[in-house]
Amino acid sequence: MLKFISVSKRYSQVIELLRLEASAIEHTAKNLDQDSVEKAVELLINCQSKVVVTGVGKSAIIANKIADTMTSTGTVAVFVHSSDALHGSLGIISNGDVVIALSNSGETEELLAILPSLRQRKVSVIAIVGNLNSTLSRYADVTLDASVSEEACPLNLAPTTSTTVALSIGDALAMTLSMEKGWTEEDFAANHPAGRLGKRLTLRVKDLMHESPNISPDANWLEVVKSLSKYALGAVNVVDENENLIGIVTEGDLRRTIEKTNPDNFVNLVAETMMTKNPITVNSEMLAYEALQIMENRPSQISVLPVVENGKSCGLLRLHDIVKSGL
Repeated sequence: MLKFISVSKRYSQVIELLRLEASAIEHTAKNLDQDSVEKAVELLINCQSKVVVTGVGKSAIIANKIADTMTSTGTVAVFVHSSDALHGSLGIISNGDVVIALSNSGETEELLAILPSLRQRKVSVIAIVGNLNSTLSRYADVTLDASVSEEACPLNLAPTTSTTVALSIGDALAMTLSMEKGWTEEDFAANHPAGRLGKRLTLRVKDLMHESPNISPDANWLEVVKSLSKYALGAVNVVDENENLIGIVTEGDLRRTIEKTNPDNFVNLVAETMMTKNPITVNSEMLAYEALQIMENRPSQISVLPVVENGKSCGLLRLHDIVKSGL
């Protein structure tokens, strides 16, 4: 039979459980043995091969996440499920690796079963374990204490607090390694090209710009209209006979010029008379994010920017394309 609790009670329960897990992490931070932590980091930083993270059940999920975090922040790491290791995946573990083994009890059968094979391969083992008197703890080269007083479970059974603590230790190791290796934003972006940060640090103007929509300064207003329609970029670049940029005509420039010109004088309208002279430009190697800042960080936003190399017009960059890219 379902047991219902009031809305206010639910909120209080959620907050209390969050505090319980936060308290467990704080307890771990205060009680981790300094020598063990330093030895673990030393083993990882000096690893000439790869880091293998393993576990079973919920610990396997945490192990997988730790391996992913390490890999994305400069430490080559792979996840191997302990059960799979017993059926062939041990082949990925080789001499020179460092194995991080996760188990709350330290007595997980499948994990203990691969320990002899790890010894044969002469790999170092770091145990993140909740029982310092366990078989895994005694076997490991280094043991990191992930013990908790209780799970965030009313039955004190479901792995909750214990997995949170194990994950926090793994994240702390990964970030420490990252700092030790001098990992930079650019390095991170190289491993995350599809993420927003990755795009900001890798995507360049040349990746988004369009072929330069050029017209001559003596093009009449009808030619300007036709060029704007042909290229459909919201602007055209005005260039001289050597393709040097001398101005830009946007749809707004065209509209404003026509509005203030007597129809009888349309015949005299040419690109040079309606263009914006000496427009703000960018070069093709500039980061697209920097170009975005140029467009937005000003009293009136710019929706297009001519792309220039050595004075010559080579493209047009639109705000629309930058936004579409996900920056």
